[in-house]
Amino acid sequence: MSPFQIIKSARLTEKGSIQSDLFNRYTVVADRRASKIQIRQAVEELFKVRVTEVRTMNVRGKKRRQRTHQAGKSPDWKKAIVTLKEGDQIVLT
Repeated sequence: MSPFQIIKSARLTEKGSIQSDLFNRYTVVADRRASKIQIRQAVEELFKVRVTEVRTMNVRGKKRRQRTHQAGKSPDWKKAIVTLKEGDQIVLT
């Protein structure tokens, strides 16, 4: 898989911005089939930074209630929290 297929997007949340300021950690949405090593290589190639640690978790999608007989569900996704080397940073705007 290419790095663009592995890293789908970067999550910009209030908790994530606090983590990036204090601990130099960033949250990205990764492909569900990607391993930690593949995520590390993709982040290093896309953002030109050095990664020291990758933590991953599979997030289940929420069930959505509709006013019809059809039940909905948001998709499952993989969250990766990436810790960068001291001095490196990713600019998210």
